[in-house]
Amino acid sequence: MTIDASVHIFFKSDADLRAAIGEPWASRGFPTPDVTFTAPLGNRYTKGSHPEDGSHPGSDPELAGRRLFDELSFDAAILHPMSVGVLPDWHLESAILAATNRMLVERWLESGTHKDRFYGTIRVNPNDIDSAVREIERYKDHPQVVQIGLPMQTQAPYGRPHYKPLWRAAVDAGMPVAIHWEMGQGITHPPTPSGTARTYPQLVGFQPLTFVYHLMNMIAEGVFEEFKDLRVVFADGSADMLTPMIWRMDTFGRPHLEQTPWAPKMPSDYLREHVYFVNGMLDGPGDVDFASEWLRMTGKEDMLMFGSSYPDWQTASVDALPSAWTAEQRDKVLSRNAAHLYGLRLSADVTP
Repeated sequence: MTIDASVHIFFKSDADLRAAIGEPWASRGFPTPDVTFTAPLGNRYTKGSHPEDGSHPGSDPELAGRRLFDELSFDAAILHPMSVGVLPDWHLESAILAATNRMLVERWLESGTHKDRFYGTIRVNPNDIDSAVREIERYKDHPQVVQIGLPMQTQAPYGRPHYKPLWRAAVDAGMPVAIHWEMGQGITHPPTPSGTARTYPQLVGFQPLTFVYHLMNMIAEGVFEEFKDLRVVFADGSADMLTPMIWRMDTFGRPHLEQTPWAPKMPSDYLREHVYFVNGMLDGPGDVDFASEWLRMTGKEDMLMFGSSYPDWQTASVDALPSAWTAEQRDKVLSRNAAHLYGLRLSADVTP
């Protein structure tokens, strides 16, 4: 089994979303997922992903299924709905995310040719914890829902204590939490310490640092010590930042562990079985002789999963994986790591 761990899905249009959320929300103003300060030049979505009826790329399960399963030869795909960004009215945002979850389940997981090969990520609002917990409770027993999705651009790092009910609900549901860059432009904090990026290259260059801030904060605040079964997926690249940053955290943390009695282990000891990454197109050294060694560092070979990011313009291909990776490393990234995390059977004879 080969698993695509990151497929982005959308409503057909802004009108489709507004019809799904109904009033009083449908008449409100909010951005679409394509409204952002920075964007790549040219088309934001890969060739062949636009439905013939003019709907948004990534909104047609049949078209996506043909591309993923027939052309790219994946056996299963983890769907991650894209939304409008963090909104000032958290009630409105929660209504949008609830409608998004219904769309995911009804159109992708419970109907269509490929419903048995799609697995879903439900979206929840970190600024409305009560609503987030209700959404997790609503879908935790659905056999095709395997993950909880959060935006990366929050107004507080995920180690803060007010997120604890969310982590507790995720652990009780037995589902990992995926943190992904939100496409829509809301009231998000700047993606860099120096403010909002002016250009798309700046944004892409700094973006992985924001994932690092969340991870390091969660380790230092004892999230993984308290929630020993919590698993977090950084789902939009940044694995290449892990090794140097966790080395620094270990180096400076070793003499000062007594300052964090709630997180008594070495920081790197919290990575295994807690932290996963989906590959990014710009991650790592590229196709070089030492790519296999790089993947082994810090145990990344056991944390990394392949995700195409279909239908984005930078849709990744398995052919682009480094040729120096060992067969075992390719198997882990393309299959075993995701199968283990999401509880998917590799075959009739092999268990994850």
